[in-house]
Amino acid sequence: MSIEFPSIIDNIRIVESFIDNAKLKLNFNDDIYGNIMVSVTESVNNAIVHGNNLDKNKKVVLSLDYDDSLLKFKVKDEGHGFDYHHIPDPTNPENIEKVSGRGIFLMKHLCDEVNFSTEGNEVEMVFYFDE
Repeated sequence: MSIEFPSIIDNIRIVESFIDNAKLKLNFNDDIYGNIMVSVTESVNNAIVHGNNLDKNKKVVLSLDYDDSLLKFKVKDEGHGFDYHHIPDPTNPENIEKVSGRGIFLMKHLCDEVNFSTEGNEVEMVFYFDE
């Protein structure tokens, strides 16, 4: 399953519907649903704002692969990527008061795995579950 949409903040609603539809189809529990909703919407927001610089002519692609034990969401933008090895820690005292910079931190704590493409313009978020 995948969707593609322009880099407009209001399109976060499309992402929320995509996740809701996946929950209905795949019947995952509410705990994992909350983690997915926060992680994936945060990732898409990063793709729109930081990756594509709010350029509505650039697209974001959200895809979902799954099997009996895991869900794998991927978000890709058309930006130049970023150095995901050097992300400021939002829990450091000098960053605590900043209003942004917590998205990747949240993703890493809510997902079972977070993997970035070499270029840094695609992120894969993996969630494990058992039936």
